[in-house]
Amino acid sequence: KAAKKFSADVLDRLKMLGMSNSLFEVVLTALDKPAAHGLDEIEFLISANPGQPLKALAKVASGGELSRVSLAIQVVNAKHSPVPVMVFDEVDVGIGGGIAEVVGRLLRELGEYSQVFSITHQPQVAALGHQHLRVEKTVKAGNTTTGVRELSREERIEEIARMSGGITVTAE
Repeated sequence: KAAKKFSADVLDRLKMLGMSNSLFEVVLTALDKPAAHGLDEIEFLISANPGQPLKALAKVASGGELSRVSLAIQVVNAKHSPVPVMVFDEVDVGIGGGIAEVVGRLLRELGEYSQVFSITHQPQVAALGHQHLRVEKTVKAGNTTTGVRELSREERIEEIARMSGGITVTAE
């Protein structure tokens, strides 16, 4: 029962994330004897395209699909088993527009249960965060160092505008 409910909830999130033709299923296979991870083998199956059969997620998902499936699973699971900190490295790769906004909303929803760090180049995702940090490289005396700095409210607006429009930020 739980696997069916979980599958349906993940599929709902996948549809929100622009994978409207996908199928997702959790398959449980009973083991002959108990193992360290329980009494069942659990496999995630997916079909991202119409007419394609369900196949093992680990074998057929592209990087972008895997990122979105991972996000969907984390959002569904967070309400029941929150992880204290989650890091998403460009979970929004290969998407834009409205779907990027959905990713931002789902990451924000995850933030209700866990501390979430998201590395993004999408302004729609960045705009929905509670806090905005910028990674900066500095070259001094021939040495490169990398640092992370929290942006002020004004700097955050400027950075999201830059992400949206390009190098030159205008009043618009």
